[in-house]
Amino acid sequence: MNFSRKLNRFGAEIFASLNEKKLELEQQGRTIYNMSVGTPDFETPDYIRNALTEAAADPENWKYSLRDLPELLDAVCAYYEKRFHVHIRPDQIMSCYGTQEGVGHLAMALCDPGDTVLLPDPCYPVFQAGTFLAEAEPYYYPLTKEHDFLPDLDSIPEEVARRAKYMILSLPANPVGSVAKPGLYAKVIEWARKYQVLIVHDNAYSDIIFDGCQGESFLAQEGAMDVGVEFFSLSKSFNVTGARISFLIGRKDVIDAVRLLRSQIDFGMFLPIQKAAAAALKGPLDGVRKQCGLYQERRDAFCRGAREIGWDVPDAKGSMFVWAPLPKGYTSSMDFCMDLLQKAGVLCTPGSSFGPHGEGYVRFALVLPPDQIKKALSSIKESGLI
Repeated sequence: MNFSRKLNRFGAEIFASLNEKKLELEQQGRTIYNMSVGTPDFETPDYIRNALTEAAADPENWKYSLRDLPELLDAVCAYYEKRFHVHIRPDQIMSCYGTQEGVGHLAMALCDPGDTVLLPDPCYPVFQAGTFLAEAEPYYYPLTKEHDFLPDLDSIPEEVARRAKYMILSLPANPVGSVAKPGLYAKVIEWARKYQVLIVHDNAYSDIIFDGCQGESFLAQEGAMDVGVEFFSLSKSFNVTGARISFLIGRKDVIDAVRLLRSQIDFGMFLPIQKAAAAALKGPLDGVRKQCGLYQERRDAFCRGAREIGWDVPDAKGSMFVWAPLPKGYTSSMDFCMDLLQKAGVLCTPGSSFGPHGEGYVRFALVLPPDQIKKALSSIKESGLI
């Protein structure tokens, strides 16, 4: 059978490949420190789980949902007002089964074959996958150490900017851990207006930001609603990754287009999950703030500990990831990942899987407590790889 040519643009899923090697070593009795996939190890708060189980006990909630509950949309509006000081209307919101699904649907709703999409490089792989699903063409704008891993708009050629359909912006950034500097969003909005480019902001990590900084919403900037939309995820802030709860928020015409496309594919988010999402948004935020502090403790344990063993790893500024340069003697991030797993029992992700500019780095997810991180670093030191 001849399958769609779109599949030719997708390689093997890197996390699945690494997990197979991890399982093989565990079967040999090896201790593995898994810092590859960004799945939080913190518990989901009781009030969210209780809302889900109570809703699931009602037989009426097992029917097609067909729409986002008014209760949920009102909770998103109230949360954005409280957390980000942003006023939005219910018709500027739609739920998604996680940002990963949402990015794919958005690309298909906005793009025709051959359209240009601006993607950060390095970036989370789904940004590229969504572009390929829409048969659009990616143009990668580099995130480099010289620019603090932030977008350099002046480096994007004018002819590329003029033909671009939309640009993905992701801050705090996965995998590089950078955060927006003052004035960056205003510059992005001015640039987007000039070239008539939609800005799509991935706001997954605004609650995991370090050293006293405050996470923001792109939509809080003056003029952002005119040029942009934002994916807002509950996954990392509230530890509900498996529930796949995300929202697309912003320009109504964009929301309407994506909603129309999605209506042809599914029947909406499971009602008990909508109830759990509303509970999360209406609940207390002290646990979210405390958790941010715990992530910073892990960041400090890893980055400072790495420097103590001779590996010059800079502090991440935000997100739940550390972006570490390859130690001397390595030029391939995949080779280093495999050696690190085999010789030290530490699993991370090669930077090359996040785009061309990811080569030369590896990504560590802060999904282990500080004591386990210290044991992982001790194992790395004993391996002789650094």
